[in-house]
Amino acid sequence: MTLELYKQDQLALSRTWVNLTPDERRRRAVAAVAEQDLITLLDLLEAHHVRTHGHVSPETLRKYRLGARVWLTAAWNGAINVLHPEAEDTDLWVRHLEASGKSPASVGVLLAGARALYAALRWSKATRETPFTDVKPRKDRRRPWDKRQPYPEADVQRLLDAAPVEMRVLLRLGGIAGLRASEITGLKWGDVDLDGGALTVVNGKGGKTRRVLLSASLIEDLRALGGKAEPVHVIGRTQEAARARLRTLCARAGVSYLGLHALRHTAGTRLMRAGFQLQDVAEHLGHSDVQTARTYGKWADDRLKAHMRDS
Repeated sequence: MTLELYKQDQLALSRTWVNLTPDERRRRAVAAVAEQDLITLLDLLEAHHVRTHGHVSPETLRKYRLGARVWLTAAWNGAINVLHPEAEDTDLWVRHLEASGKSPASVGVLLAGARALYAALRWSKATRETPFTDVKPRKDRRRPWDKRQPYPEADVQRLLDAAPVEMRVLLRLGGIAGLRASEITGLKWGDVDLDGGALTVVNGKGGKTRRVLLSASLIEDLRALGGKAEPVHVIGRTQEAARARLRTLCARAGVSYLGLHALRHTAGTRLMRAGFQLQDVAEHLGHSDVQTARTYGKWADDRLKAHMRDS
């Protein structure tokens, strides 16, 4: 699906709910809660968010829908009144997420989805509640650079040595081109210009489009992969499937699995080690704030480690 068609689908869903009379919109929302109709409630969330924010990236909507789904499932299983939950219910939900081992960042993503759901329910007049306004998740005590840990260079090489061509492409799309997980799995052959040595990220974070330069090694692997078969998508898998394959490859190569997104941190760290300026790193990775790239410098600077080793 092209970006324009995707935007049209988003607007069509939003328009469906906007065109309802206020009474009918409220009736459908209340009925969906009573009947535990998850699909209708998630569509309401999406329609409201697109109406108020305009075009939203698929990854943002996926995260919002996930947060709403997790909350609704827990509420229905716990016999919680979704339209009028108690403060204790929402607080304990977040505490349960934290106790289950979810990171502060993951809890924040789920909480954002739950809040977006109630914004949509208030719009539909199904409720006036703002149950998650005062919920305070545990603070992330980690330093910014500790949350952006890259794969060590030796581990990356071990992964490349053990990987078939498709996985080498995935590793280099993340570890050199610096693409996000959604950008890797969403990349299409039509967005790749091998002769020009670049690819275009369409509908990246925040709905932005950017052009990314390709390395010689990535071009070589892309040519090898494209020579075998050229489906619409270069990788052609869901993010979950891509993570599972990377985890399997890490186990086979004897490398600690840090996650798919850690490949992007690897790309940023490599550029900092190569001496590029923050603006160059931020532009390559598609950061909206150049200061975000500063954290890669902590991993790139090995002087303290070398000093301690030689002392």
